[in-house]
Amino acid sequence: MGRLLCIFFIFTTFYIYPQPSTKEWIDSLNTIDNHEKKVDLALKIASQLQDSDWDRAIKYVELAETEAKKTDKADLALAKVYLSAGGIYSSKDVLDITLQYYLKAYEIYKSNNIQDEIVQVENNLAITYGKTNNQEKALKYFLNVYRYQKSKNQPEKLVKILNNIGTAYLGKSLDSSLHYYHKADAIAKKLKNNTLTVYVYTNLARAYSLKRDKKNADLYFEKAFLLIDAPIDDSLKAFVFESFSEYNLQEKKLDKVILNAKKSLEYSQGNPFGFSSMRLNKMLYEAYLKMGDYKNAVFYFQQFNKISDSINIEQKAVNLERIKLEQDYKVRSQIRTLVEEKTRFKYYVVGLILVIGILTLILLLIRYRNRNITNQLEKEKLKAKQQELNQSLEAKNMVLVGKAMAEIHRTDNINEILTDLKKIKLKTANKELQQAIDIVLKRLEKDLNADIWKEFEISFEQVHKSFFDKLTIDYPTLTPKERRLCALLYLDLTTKEISQITGQSFKSIENARTRLRKKFDLTNEKVNLSTYLNSFKGDLL
Repeated sequence: MGRLLCIFFIFTTFYIYPQPSTKEWIDSLNTIDNHEKKVDLALKIASQLQDSDWDRAIKYVELAETEAKKTDKADLALAKVYLSAGGIYSSKDVLDITLQYYLKAYEIYKSNNIQDEIVQVENNLAITYGKTNNQEKALKYFLNVYRYQKSKNQPEKLVKILNNIGTAYLGKSLDSSLHYYHKADAIAKKLKNNTLTVYVYTNLARAYSLKRDKKNADLYFEKAFLLIDAPIDDSLKAFVFESFSEYNLQEKKLDKVILNAKKSLEYSQGNPFGFSSMRLNKMLYEAYLKMGDYKNAVFYFQQFNKISDSINIEQKAVNLERIKLEQDYKVRSQIRTLVEEKTRFKYYVVGLILVIGILTLILLLIRYRNRNITNQLEKEKLKAKQQELNQSLEAKNMVLVGKAMAEIHRTDNINEILTDLKKIKLKTANKELQQAIDIVLKRLEKDLNADIWKEFEISFEQVHKSFFDKLTIDYPTLTPKERRLCALLYLDLTTKEISQITGQSFKSIENARTRLRKKFDLTNEKVNLSTYLNSFKGDLL
């Protein structure tokens, strides 16, 4: 329901007792023997102490539960205790425990088919679910109560439940909300109950304002204000002025926002640190800020912040208290159980289970540690094996490249011989010698692998992917021999090693390197050719 002002009627109040001396009740509790009376007295004391001494209040709830189990109708007595405990926890907004107690009471009353009590608990469940913004369950229980109230001649309760249903629908379906508010209005008109009428008129105005129906919103706010001077509770007057102030903020009527918010604060003086006061101070801050009155804006922002911090602190304290109370309750329950049973057998069982559990945990830890060690060793083995494979692959690739280069050298030699023989053939006039030279030429050409450099490139590319592609893109004017030299330099071979592989002289290789440096524009750079060519690796990845 978000930021909406979700105000529910509580038309049934459970075990809210008058306020005589707590000491008198405690003295009476110690003198009576009747378990049912002890239940009632313990619940009265708990209700009396819930705001002043929370620890003692819970102890008396527990006492009431213990005494309820000793009564003739233990389940119904327990339902009464659960209902009262739910109300006590609800006062502290510990809503999850509130629901637990209400649901326990609900199950008991359902199993005994006590309809009046079932409806009362359903109403409490609906309100609690409404506070937790669980609209679906709130509506479910509210509608159950509504169907029951329709069968009874209790119009005031029917108005209240219709109002509650409308409020539950307010953040879900405005049309449904208006439907139930109007039904409540129709009954309220016959009752002439100013309190009920003002509540319904204000809620109708809020619903119409959310629907952006200004005409009807103004109409119902006007009707509510016509009854504002009637004998009604200050909290209801505060609710009307707050709702009207919020409506004016929506309409950007800032003067009216300030006027009505301040009136609402006057009627809310009994609870200066509540959610309503926080919302009102926030509205005043926003209104003054929009008007450019920064002095007042700062004042009301500080008020809003102080209340917000106070609410947060209270909420944290409640949560901590709740954890403490739950833990204390469990410990006390365990101690009671052990005392009542008067046997040490369970101690031995618990001890044995603990020992087995600890041994099992130790074994699991050892097993886990061993598994980790084994996994680590396996990883090391795999790493070593991978390194070995990489080294083996590198060695094989170098052998492959070496063989390819030897073949290139052989091919180059054959090409040179072929060139020389062709020159000799042209110079000789002897036909028999020319024929003999042709035979030798054919044999040499047959033995010549014209694609040897291509094969070398393929083998080289398998190890160093896309090297020649990158080289060709960046330096398209390189000759095949220069490309070959680049590949050998890329392999970090020295001039001497290249000379041995290619069969060229040391000086020829040096000259070729000089020409490459010029083409790479490295003449004036102190960069090694092999280092420069190896920088291609980053581009090839």
